[in-house]
Amino acid sequence: MNDQDTNNQETLLEFPCAFPIKIMGRMEDGFVATMVEVVLRHAPDFDAASVTMKASSSNKYLSLTCTINATSKRQLDDLYREISAHPLVVMAL
Repeated sequence: MNDQDTNNQETLLEFPCAFPIKIMGRMEDGFVATMVEVVLRHAPDFDAASVTMKASSSNKYLSLTCTINATSKRQLDDLYREISAHPLVVMAL
């Protein structure tokens, strides 16, 4: 059994699959471009034009939804770790 098989056994997801990631951050210049850059590092086939955005009612926060072609649990874990640690991010789901 290889490393990818082991990783995939630890989740109910079946890979590959379309997986939406919601990223919330403060409405700041560069937030979208920075998050797209992070996502592309972990999912090189991600289509940046597919990002959906929604501003909060106060326009203080911006929510991004990036749907990637997830290939493994490890890929998702690494992506979530990097997004969550980023200073522009308030929350990632």
